[in-house]
Amino acid sequence: MVRLLVVVEGETEETFVNEALAPHLYNKGFHAVIAKLMGNARKRDRRGGIKRWPGVREEIIRHLNTDRALYVSTMVNYYALPAGENNPNAWPGRFQASCLEFDNKAQHIEAELQQDIVAQSTTNTERFIPYIIMHEFEGLLFSNCKQFARSIVREDLATKFQNIRDRYSSPEEINDSPETHPSQRIKTLMPEYQKPLHGNLAAIDIGLETFRTECPGFRRWLEKIESII
Repeated sequence: MVRLLVVVEGETEETFVNEALAPHLYNKGFHAVIAKLMGNARKRDRRGGIKRWPGVREEIIRHLNTDRALYVSTMVNYYALPAGENNPNAWPGRFQASCLEFDNKAQHIEAELQQDIVAQSTTNTERFIPYIIMHEFEGLLFSNCKQFARSIVREDLATKFQNIRDRYSSPEEINDSPETHPSQRIKTLMPEYQKPLHGNLAAIDIGLETFRTECPGFRRWLEKIESII
């Protein structure tokens, strides 16, 4: 019985895993798919947000060691991922990724995370499948701008969303500066936008297959997960 635990940084990603990813994977033969916010499981108000890597690494290894049939993944945003060449809390590969071509950024970090888990763990680390979202969850929503606008009951924004999308080769490339990262662009157009609510309503309506088609990084991750069965 294959089980998957996805360590996530926020309620938006938590809801996505539970309401969109899990049903898809159950149809593929998974027995359980669970999202877990980073942080102390007993104190939800202190969970969520990207934590320092040493603590997250400890959590991942604990899960891998405790349940030898469990696969563990991450779903965290590249945007605002802790970096710094000499920062002990930085996520492996993040500092170097800033200098790489777009197509290599997430894959470089994912490879470095995998390598770090291998170096610190004595269990089967092939059950760890990291995923870094470029640049953040909201970028995926630009995979179908008409449906995105329709889902959040703002069909008047469809053209404006599409104009943003058309500037990039894929939705994942919508950039990560404080003024222009995907969720900031959405909030500029729709100040009442609520990430967990509106984001996941749109994600469910748009569907994983559209994300798979439009977003190469998401496609690689989903195919790795699906290949477990």
